[in-house]
Formats: sequence, C-alpha cells, structure tokens
Amino acid sequence: MKRIIAFITVVLVTTAVMAFTSPSLLRNVHLGLDLKGGFEILYEATPYEGGAKVSKESLVKTAQSLEKRANMLGTSEPEVTTEGSNRIRLKLAGVTDEAEVRKQMKEPAALTFRSKNGTETSADQYNKIEMVGTDFAENGAKLEYTNMNEPIVAIKVKSKEKFAEVTERLLGQPLAIYMNDELISAPTVQAVLTEGTATISVGGDVNEAKELRDNINLGALPLKLTEKYSQSVGATLGQQSLKETIEAGLIGSVLILIFMIVMYHVPGLFAGFALIVHTWLLILVFVWADFTLTLPGIAAFILGVGMAVDANIITNERIREEIRSGRSVMSAVKAGGKHSLRTILDSNITTIIVALVMFAYGTGAVKGFALVLVVEIVLSIATNIYFSRFLLNLLLKSGKLLKPKYFGVKERDIREL
Repeated sequence: MKRIIAFITVVLVTTAVMAFTSPSLLRNVHLGLDLKGGFEILYEATPYEGGAKVSKESLVKTAQSLEKRANMLGTSEPEVTTEGSNRIRLKLAGVTDEAEVRKQMKEPAALTFRSKNGTETSADQYNKIEMVGTDFAENGAKLEYTNMNEPIVAIKVKSKEKFAEVTERLLGQPLAIYMNDELISAPTVQAVLTEGTATISVGGDVNEAKELRDNINLGALPLKLTEKYSQSVGATLGQQSLKETIEAGLIGSVLILIFMIVMYHVPGLFAGFALIVHTWLLILVFVWADFTLTLPGIAAFILGVGMAVDANIITNERIREEIRSGRSVMSAVKAGGKHSLRTILDSNITTIIVALVMFAYGTGAVKGFALVLVVEIVLSIATNIYFSRFLLNLLLKSGKLLKPKYFGVKERDIREL
C-alpha cells in the first residue's frame, strides 16, 4: 500500500509542478536570430594608422566593444564572433531599425581626455580635447594596487613629450576622461608626468577601476570597421518556422506516445510520461542556463526524443522476450532492464563523444546543436531509463502489474522456462 501511495504522490506532484511552471518557463526561453528575426552584419577591421597591423587582441577587444554597443541598443542576446585575422560577425535578434543599427555599430569607441576651455566650473564644460584614444598604447591600461591594497589604473601613452606638455599645463586641474561624450572619470593632475605613464585613483572601488581600465583599452584600439556583408531575417519568417516546427514536433510526439501505449501497454504509458518529464526538464535547463533556442537546437531536441524512444523500445522488447521465455514478470523486468542498460549506455556515450567533438571544433549553429544534444542525452538517461523504471518497480513491488498482458504479451506466446 505504501508503494502505491508513493507512486501516486510522485506522479501527481511531478504533473502539478510541470503544469504550474511550464507557462512561465516557455515565456522565458530566449529565441535565436533564426526564430525571432533580426539582423546580421560581417565587418572587416583595418588600422586607422597606415602600415599598422590588426592584432588578435585588438580584434577581440573591438568585438567586445561591438557587443557593449549592441547591448546598449536593447537587442536581446547579441552574438559577436571574430573570424579569421580581421573580420567580426555581429548577429542581433529582434532588430526593427537596421539603419540605426548600422550607424551605432560602425562608430568607434571614442575615448577622449578633456580639459576646461575657460574658467567655467560646470562639469559639462570639459570641452577642450587634449588627447584621444589612439594617443594611448594599445592595451596600455592595467589594474594595479598600492601598498595599502587600493586599486588604481596605470596608463601608458605613446608620446612622452605630448603627455608631459599636457600635464604641465593642467597641473592641479582636472583632466576628464570621456567615452563617447559620456564622462566616466575626472582625475586631477598631481604632477608633471615625463615618463609617459600615470596612475588614476578610483576611490578604492575595484569594479570601477576595472571598468575604467577596459574603457581606456577599448578607446585605444586603432581599428575601423567596414561593412562587407549583411542580411535580414524577418521576424515573420522566424515565427513561422518556429510555429511549423512546434506543430510537427507535437504531432510526432503524440504519434509516438500512441505507438508506445499500443505496443507496450503500461510500460509504454510510463515511457510516455517520462518523455513529458524529459521535455520539461530540457526547457528548465534552457531557462536556468540562459541558453538561446535556435532551429538547430530544436533539431537536436527532436533527435534526442527519438533516441529516448529507442531506449524505451530496447528495454521493453527485452522485457517481453524474457516474459515469453517463461520468466515471471518481476524477474523479466529485472533481467530485461539489466541486459538492455549496457546497449543503451554504449549508444548514448558514443553519441555524446561525437557531440563533444562537434562542440569543440564546430562554430555557431554546430556548437548549439551539439550542446543541446549532450544535454538531451543526459536528461534522457535520467528520465527514460531510471525514472520510468522507478515508477514501474514501485507498482511491481506493490503486487500490481504482475500479469504478462500488462506488457503486451499473450499467454499463448509464453514458453516454458
């Protein structure tokens, strides 16, 4: 009786949790460019200064600059990747104004050091540009600590003479730092700096020091971007693809559930319930891990469901073979589960290895497909092997389902042991 109560409790609680949380989980799933619609641009980076070369580090930091600006535009999940030695690919979901995106993305991160032009005291009057981003050494801003463990930002410029002239003229006055016309710091010049280096105090805030360091390094990048290629993915096209894919998946899932119940009776019903739990867990992982759902991800999901069904078919067929050979139902379930487990694990482990190789060496959609496939397989093993068997064993040990007919085996097909 206790096992029956435990069985009913597990099924009811699991069903209630899935029914209660599914609507909010589905609303929080991030849709990719191919489903939500958006804009994709391929940029070529070239140095501002003639004869200079594009370094890997400067290319990566320029990509980070693009990502920051994309986030400021309010786009969801911008995807920025470097390609080759001088190209950056930008993907933005949910874009409505492509012209504004082009304008914002191509503008470089403008770092300027300014002084007051006149005797005005307002911070808005830092309007005389003393130095610009390219006056600083590339990656020349670093986070350091004083003897009192106070975070400071150490900077290095290209021209010692220019820096000495500026600091001598502004001795005792603020030298404001602006990023794209936004004031980010206004340190006071304490001494004439002749070595081309300086330190900036940020009041002991390590996060502020890191942000200032990154902004200076970002503004010092001597790269300009030229658009080489762009394409739009309409939201209507993406939504239509999503709708058709979901409809096809639901129809296929219903047919699979009917097939499992007709062929394997009660174990097929448990397998169908495990598949539903499997799907809910996958959506939960997507939301918790902040994954982005794309069409390749949906393809991996459907493939994972197919593999989960295969695992259930292998197990149930093996159990039926054991029952036909004359074993009792309890003995057949134990033997069939044991013999099928190795086959199922071998198949899933080899697929995981292939998926990990795809993830390691693939890019973009290939990585997404591989990642979803690995998560699918892990969840499949947890739900379609262990969870469904747990439910089945609860009823068997309570004295229920001990007749072969519950497993789709007719009495006339049973041979003597």
